[in-house]
Formats: sequence, structure tokens, C-alpha cells
Amino acid sequence: MKRLLPLWAALAALVLALPSVAEAFTSGPGWLEFPAGKGSGAGKHVVLLSGDEEYRSEESMPMLARILSERHGFRCTVLFSHDDGVINPNNTASLGKPEALDTADALVLGLRFRNWNEAALAKFDAAIKRGVPIVATRTSTHAFSGIPKDSAYVGYNWNNEGGFGRKVLGETWVSHWGKHKFEATRTAVEPGAEKLAILNGVGQIFVDTDVYEAHPPSDVEVLLRGQVLKGMSPDDGLSDRTSKRANDKQEQGVNAPAMAVAWTRVVANAAGTKNRVLTTTMASASDLKDESLRRLIVNGVFWGLDLEVPAKADVTPLVEWKPSKYSFNMFHPGLKAEDFVGVLPPPVTATPPSPKKKK
Repeated sequence: MKRLLPLWAALAALVLALPSVAEAFTSGPGWLEFPAGKGSGAGKHVVLLSGDEEYRSEESMPMLARILSERHGFRCTVLFSHDDGVINPNNTASLGKPEALDTADALVLGLRFRNWNEAALAKFDAAIKRGVPIVATRTSTHAFSGIPKDSAYVGYNWNNEGGFGRKVLGETWVSHWGKHKFEATRTAVEPGAEKLAILNGVGQIFVDTDVYEAHPPSDVEVLLRGQVLKGMSPDDGLSDRTSKRANDKQEQGVNAPAMAVAWTRVVANAAGTKNRVLTTTMASASDLKDESLRRLIVNGVFWGLDLEVPAKADVTPLVEWKPSKYSFNMFHPGLKAEDFVGVLPPPVTATPPSPKKKK
């Protein structure tokens, strides 16, 4: 036994000396990349696009990227909105390292009202036309706005016949069905969807964002419906608040009908290929405290790539997950891409100061 102790000590020292995947990450102005770990995603490159002003995708996308790379073997690149390398979700025209899109096998979107330059839009459009699968979260239904009229990609604008959201994902921005910041969401499985592989290991989901109004077309497969709650606790009952809706001008309860909050779609694009799409109107950073919601997104990547969906994918975050609450301008000021790999500072509770303009 005594002769074994030095061997065990040597092995322990060797393990401690080996760099983890997180330590091996690379980064640059507005981007992070995690190499593939071990898992069935080996050989596939997932690009996660962060760019929304409200729901803190700059926090959630790196967390999801680490799960996908370190627990499931995908190579993952996260692209941010930034100002000269400083992450700024309010810079709607910015996208770090768009050339990563050239080798994307799948996309995970956390976007809202972006108006990237023509070169970045061209790379995104080319990926879509290659038929890459898409996992789209929350405000990605209205991912683009303000793209100039003379751009080849003006059709992506959310207010151009529904834009990218309606044409590709299945819906654009319509309205808040639940009362924003006052009525949370609990999910119910759509009858008939219970045994779908994409819902493997996905239980009832509770999120602190509200239900969006959504009327996806008949070619989608609804997975989950959102129940509007009376308050912000998972134990709250259903809301009985009534509201007039533009469609019929009649008073009706906000829970009638229950809106789709997650669906899949296989849709043909302009190049004649097809994209496998998972869309959820949930998934703010704070929503992703829910294990089942994290699993739905990870499952969506496997499903989109036509890989076997794990029976119960490991979606444990690699660092303690304490995301910021959703709100405009409540992002961490002054951070660079590499700062989002580890534990973040305490969530922001006050509006960051405006950066000083260069003279």
C-alpha cells in the first residue's frame, strides 16, 4: 500500500496540471471559442450569437457554450456585440468575428433588433442557406431591425412581413401575452408531443419572463404551451386577468388560448435547402436557472443536427450560475469576452453609466 501512495500522488498531480477545456479557450474582440471536449457532438461547430439589450444573452450564451463543449463535445464559438472588444449589448450594429459563421454547423440565437453590416449579414445569410439548424431564444423572433432599404437583407427586418422571425422561425414580435415583469410562465406539454426525443428529460419549466403572444403557422410542431401565472412564483395559480386583443376586439382571459412557447419547424430557405428550427420564446439568462429549459436548448442542438438526443443530457453549468435579472441597460459594463467564461460579478442592480464619448 505504501508503494502505491507515490503513484496516486503522481496521478493526482498530473490531473491537476492538465488544463480544463475552459482554461484552453481562446478569445478576441467580441468573441470566445471553446474547443471540443469529449462527447457525441465531436466534429460539429456550434456558433452562439449574443446580441440583445434586455435579456442578458451576453451571460447566457457563454454558459450554454461551455455546457455544449465540455459536457457534449461540440466546438463552440460565442459572438458578441461589442465596442472595440468591450461587450456592449446596445451596439446593435456590432458582431464579433462574423467569419466564424463560415464553418458553423448549427446556430444558437440570442438576438434582438440587430442591424449588422452587409458583410456580417452576408455570412449569416449564407449559413442559413447552407441549411444549418437553428435554436432561437426569446427575442430572436424579432432578431433584426433597421437594416437599410437598399440592403440585400432588408427582408430580415422584423417589420418586413414578419422578417426573419416569421419567415424562418415561425413568428415575429406580436405582444406580451402575460404582464411583463409581473406574470411569470409555467409550461404544459402539447398533447401528442410527450414522447418526442427533443423533450427527452424535459420536465415542467418555470421561468420568470412572461408569455409572448405567438401564432406560429400550421407547419410547426408545438412542443410546449405557456401558462400565464398570477405572479412571479412557480407555485402561483393561473392569471385571470383579461385583456382586449387586436384580432377580435373581444374580452378574453390571457390564458385562452394558451400560447405556444416552444415549437419545432423544418422550413425551406431561398437556396432550396431546409433548416431544422427549434424556437422558444423563453430563455432569458434568468430563465435558464431552470434545468429543463437548459436541457430543451441542448436537446435542440442535437435534434437540429440529426444526432441522437440524449435520454437526459447533462446540463449542469460549469460555474455557479447567478445570472442578472432582465432589464434594459442592466448589463455589466467594461467586461471583455473572456470575462464571461468564469463566475461573473454580482448581478447588476443599477443602470451602467454611459461610456464617455471619444473627442
